[in-house]
Amino acid sequence: MTKITKEEVKKVAHLARLELNENEISNHAKQLEKILEYIKQLERINTDDVPCTTRAIEVTNIFRKDEMKNSDCIDELLGLGPSREDKYFKVPKIMNE
Repeated sequence: MTKITKEEVKKVAHLARLELNENEISNHAKQLEKILEYIKQLERINTDDVPCTTRAIEVTNIFRKDEMKNSDCIDELLGLGPSREDKYFKVPKIMNE
């Protein structure tokens, strides 16, 4: 595996708009090298018989039946807004005619 150079770390830091001192640049170079070595180890694992998954733990949605309900709270809901006109919320005009 190629060694991560300080110049590469500086370039990535510049692109990410990060200000790093020389000590941080050296530390990040070492850490990135360790991460890439770990990825190299993972690439050696045979995953041919492993099914694809989107989560580590299977999640099941619990759905409820959609039921239409009549509600007579229009006045109460419209009263929660800052301003209303008839059966609608009144909002500030944003476009000129």
